[in-house]
Amino acid sequence: MLRGMRKASSNWIGKTIMAVVMGVLIVSFGIWGIADAFKGYGQSKLATIGSTEITTEQFRQLYNDKLQQIGRQFGRPLTSDQARAFGLDRQVLQQVVAEAALDEDARRKGLGVADAEVMRQIIADPNFQSPTGGFDAPRFQQLIRSLGFTEQRYIAEQRKVSLRRQIAGTVTSGVEPPKTMIEALSRYQNETRTVDYVKLDAAQAGTIDAPSPEALAAYFDERKTQFRAPEYRKIAFLALTPDEMAKWSTVSDDDARKVFEERKDKLSTPEQRQISQIVFPNAADAEAGRARLNDTFKFEDLAKERGLSASDIDLGMVAKAGIIDPSVANAAFSLAPDGISQPITGRFGVTLIKLGKVQAGTTPSYDSVAANLKRDIAIERARAVVSDMHNKIEDERGGGANVVDTAKKLGLTAVTIEAVDRSGRTPDGQPVAGLPTGVDVVSQAFNSDVGVDNDALQAGGGYIWYDVLGVTPARDRTLDEVKPQVEARWREEQITTRLRDKAVDMAKKLESGAKLADEAAAAGLKVVTSAPFKRDASDPSLSAGVIQSVFRGVKDSAGQAQNTTSGATPSEWIVYRITDVTAPAVDMASEDAKKLKETLQRGLTDEQVAQYVTRLEAQIGTKINAEAVAIATGAANSNTN
Repeated sequence: MLRGMRKASSNWIGKTIMAVVMGVLIVSFGIWGIADAFKGYGQSKLATIGSTEITTEQFRQLYNDKLQQIGRQFGRPLTSDQARAFGLDRQVLQQVVAEAALDEDARRKGLGVADAEVMRQIIADPNFQSPTGGFDAPRFQQLIRSLGFTEQRYIAEQRKVSLRRQIAGTVTSGVEPPKTMIEALSRYQNETRTVDYVKLDAAQAGTIDAPSPEALAAYFDERKTQFRAPEYRKIAFLALTPDEMAKWSTVSDDDARKVFEERKDKLSTPEQRQISQIVFPNAADAEAGRARLNDTFKFEDLAKERGLSASDIDLGMVAKAGIIDPSVANAAFSLAPDGISQPITGRFGVTLIKLGKVQAGTTPSYDSVAANLKRDIAIERARAVVSDMHNKIEDERGGGANVVDTAKKLGLTAVTIEAVDRSGRTPDGQPVAGLPTGVDVVSQAFNSDVGVDNDALQAGGGYIWYDVLGVTPARDRTLDEVKPQVEARWREEQITTRLRDKAVDMAKKLESGAKLADEAAAAGLKVVTSAPFKRDASDPSLSAGVIQSVFRGVKDSAGQAQNTTSGATPSEWIVYRITDVTAPAVDMASEDAKKLKETLQRGLTDEQVAQYVTRLEAQIGTKINAEAVAIATGAANSNTN
């Protein structure tokens, strides 16, 4: 449609007609559709918790961020309808309301966090550490920008998070799982069982005669949908990414050396220093503390006196650029090893710092970075080519050319896939090779149709254009087309039925007092004794279904189950007798018991906080605007369709 509009408006007659059409649309919108533009008017407040407000835009941003995060995990975008089906809208709403309730609680209680404490938490955050250890200021700035934060906004948000943790810590103080619970769960998790067992496979099923034509036809008719041919689509795509274009670019040593000289400082490893710091609320306290330091009362003693541990004061090995406060950075990098500064007035208070080890910076040679440097230069050049070529491709597409014709005209290569189903497989069942990474072109093609002008997909810093060239509808196959597959499926079911019957019969005999060794010898089978295994065991010989069946029985009881472990045939069955059940004594000092206690404690504390938040929301007063939630999550648009 868009392509047709562009072609129609390419001459003066078309432009005149399009101008009239657009004029009519504008007038009709003014008469009939203007109300829709203000449908959300008055919906700026999505929720209020006490005096704390959550705006529709705030919630929309959080919701979209979560949507993108899950989409990256799935490897494909998640639609609003899918997200609501998963309950994502309710989960995000519950989260933001709970956080707002805790923020309101903190405000009413007059709680606060010192700037120095917020700074310490940020510096200690492992997400902001450099590969060599220590706070990395450029990484900090880059990460918070990628999340849409300014430094001031991030610090403010961290202050809120810290206050929420204080409240949660107070609410859950003293919460511990009962010893009885730990012991019971520990025994459940660590109980082991041993079995003697035999495997029944296709060899024990006997001879399976071929089905008669009538029996096979009847079998096929009952299961025709299982052999149905899926819909196939013929698609063509053109991938234009910097990585792909860079393969055809050659970078000379002269160009690479020039860039090397320009970037030498960035390629070099800066000098790093081991820094410890104590932050004081005012200059008088800092000066008094500094004056007391001597050979017997050291920097670490002063920290302990102020209730600080070694981890509280240690910033680790850090570069000058990695220190947020410029005043502290300048002082730290002017000290001699083991030196202690005079009081420094900085952003977060008055600070004393002590210098430990000094690690000199290094500068790489050109030869050691030449290959990576040339590749980076090639990719940078390719980005410009991609940008220029993008416009040319869009012009061709706008003129009505399809992907294949556009590629030929511009000297590029389009890939045509003659037939592919929704799962990315060809009619012979093999995965299609050579599909672009980072974007699901096949799914996009199945959401489109022949002749549709599709927007380019963004992937790897470039673009992918695609067209649907043909559609082969799904259909019922005839028996002649899939006869080998039908015969194989029929035979497999026959084997499975026989083996199941044999396994059930053998298990009944064992329960009646027969010995497994005797039954195995009569059937020509070998008895295997397993190693002791737990409920969550991953045994290469016994599938999870068999293990679950074993744990439903008692010692000396017998049973049978289908074995679906990797490597087993689909028709394999296990017949077993439980020979040993061991529930080990619980050692509360063991690592397993400690981990179990921590897990249970997290669950109990989470439940305690949830109950506290629920009570807060009721006491403070919570109002949620359902219409605003629907607008923010796209449900309003869905309901009107």
